[in-house]
Amino acid sequence: MPVYTVHAPAVSNIDFRATDRFAFVRDGFHVWAAVFGVVWLAWHRLWLALIGWIVLMTAIDIAFVRLGFSGGIVFLVDALLALLLGFEATSLKRWTLSRRRWRQLDIVVADDEEAAERRFFDRWTARQRVTGNDQPAVDRGGPPPTRDVPGQAFSKPPSPPRDDIIGLFPEPGAPR
Repeated sequence: MPVYTVHAPAVSNIDFRATDRFAFVRDGFHVWAAVFGVVWLAWHRLWLALIGWIVLMTAIDIAFVRLGFSGGIVFLVDALLALLLGFEATSLKRWTLSRRRWRQLDIVVADDEEAAERRFFDRWTARQRVTGNDQPAVDRGGPPPTRDVPGQAFSKPPSPPRDDIIGLFPEPGAPR
């Protein structure tokens, strides 16, 4: 099952309005990054990684050609570097996000990105409710919540109801 890391822009407080900017980065091998490395890096706007990739590939190709290696060896080295890019593509995305001062909020395991979002936001909203002043719903049929403070009348729970009926339905057999 894929693992996703959740990243958010570094702002002082993250609220529900900022959730549309959250980034979900899937961990694992990216085939398109391995096959079309330059295009994949440009598509994901990883500019420094793109410049580094072009410089690295150019330097290695020139060095191997000047050292007299055959075209097959140069191709094999390029293919191995493309595989390396496919494996490290998510690390480059995370590195770029951290350079932009984004922070990692969570790690989510899910089948796809939609399920990861659902799972993350379920946990995240529950945590936001706990840290905020959002009181959970009170069972209206039970007695109100009390504090155990000795000497204060409101801290004692109400007495259980007796058999008296209050309302429009009197006891059976009582005079009308």
